[in-house]
Amino acid sequence: MARGWESKAVEAQQADASASSARGPAISREEADRRAHRASLMLARTRALADLQVACAAAHRAMLEHAIADLDRRLAELA
Repeated sequence: MARGWESKAVEAQQADASASSARGPAISREEADRRAHRASLMLARTRALADLQVACAAAHRAMLEHAIADLDRRLAELA
């Protein structure tokens, strides 16, 4: 019985995936790359902010602040 339920759940997930891909307009390869790059920069910024909150050494804090400023600049260029 559990096996039947599991296969129905998988079937539903596949149906949802195909429906969601059919909903939005197709994007170009360049746009997909830009979005992926922006997401990567956002993740790096989030990590740097988390590291900054626990950093104790002044030099480490300064390095993280510079990194965050650089990431902000790069994100602004993408916008």
